[in-house]
Amino acid sequence: MSEVSKSPLAPRRFPHIPEVAGVRLAVAAAGIKHRRRNDLLLATLSQGTTAAGVFTRSSTASAPVMWCRDNIASGRARALLVNSGNANAFTGDQGMHDVRWSAGRIAKALACRPTGVLVASTGVIGEPLPVDRIDAVFPRLVGELGSASWNQAARAITTTDTFPKGAYRRCLIGDTEITIAGIAKGSGMIAPNMATMLAFVFTDARIPAAVLRSVHRAAVDRSFNCITVDSDTSTSDTSILVATGQARNAEPESMSERALKNFRQALLEVYVDLATQVVKDGEGARKFITIDVEGATSNTAARKVGLAIAESPLVKTAIAGEDANWGRIVMAVGKSQAQVDQQLLSVSMGGVLIAHRGQCVAGYTESVVDQHLKGSEIEISVNLGLGRGRARVWTCDLTHEYIRINAEYRT
Repeated sequence: MSEVSKSPLAPRRFPHIPEVAGVRLAVAAAGIKHRRRNDLLLATLSQGTTAAGVFTRSSTASAPVMWCRDNIASGRARALLVNSGNANAFTGDQGMHDVRWSAGRIAKALACRPTGVLVASTGVIGEPLPVDRIDAVFPRLVGELGSASWNQAARAITTTDTFPKGAYRRCLIGDTEITIAGIAKGSGMIAPNMATMLAFVFTDARIPAAVLRSVHRAAVDRSFNCITVDSDTSTSDTSILVATGQARNAEPESMSERALKNFRQALLEVYVDLATQVVKDGEGARKFITIDVEGATSNTAARKVGLAIAESPLVKTAIAGEDANWGRIVMAVGKSQAQVDQQLLSVSMGGVLIAHRGQCVAGYTESVVDQHLKGSEIEISVNLGLGRGRARVWTCDLTHEYIRINAEYRT
């Protein structure tokens, strides 16, 4: 595959993410797809860590996804093992055998049950996992626990990504300071049918599993479920949140507790930060697009409209070509299957009102919007005029480079 340059939308630098008490990281190069590149990540978690996860809804989910779905139901985890370069998807009984073997190897080293080891994979679909290569580096992976940085961890889980993705926030639960740190990977095959990529978030907060599930799901719905690059849902989509409990805060009994307000906001900020970084690394992306929808009959309907716009190849290619073809936005709204009355519909781009109550506004000058489209951050706003539902969705443009990257993916 030809060298892919760093996305022009990438952050200037990877954030300086602090340690999270109860988490130790290690990376290793197993040569799964590329030689001399770290492609394994092991994160060990202190005893008592609670865990929550959301996974792809794909009917062809990978073996690691099926393993995690079954085992995260306990609400506990002791380790997370991630490999890049091979998705271990559509690999039959052998694929699940390889997951059990991997979990068993880590469990033996940590003296825990295999079911306490969460596993995730990303990469080429349909190829057997090269377990012999992974087995060869397991001793070093376990022996070097605590040696890897968040930057190294984020890089180890990438595939076609052009930059590592990380984010963190600090907040209070009561009087106790809490740290939240996350890493993610994703560049293509990103569509909002759950978690839309790989995302792993770690906190030292003490939160019961049931509450953690609720908090996690709420944050996913407003972040990872609101992004799309190419409308393709991966077989491996995984989003996991773990809480080590090392901060020793007073344990909340429900998500709605006032003491959790700051934590929930900080967690959402981490998720949105990671999700938008994924969009900004969309394969071939040159423009980051924010779509705001309001006036819908519900928040769900608003998100449906936003995603219809975000997933439209006609809208995305028009923006790539810096063409203010707002009729394509109207088209996408109409196909969304949400309740729409075109006599009430309004459309704006870059803060410029283009269409209002079912028609182009008098005196509209396209040159103003053309200037906005020359920038790297594009804003689209739609008002349906029907209710109070609102949503924000993020996507990127669709360029010739996207085709090249995916045409050459396996070569």
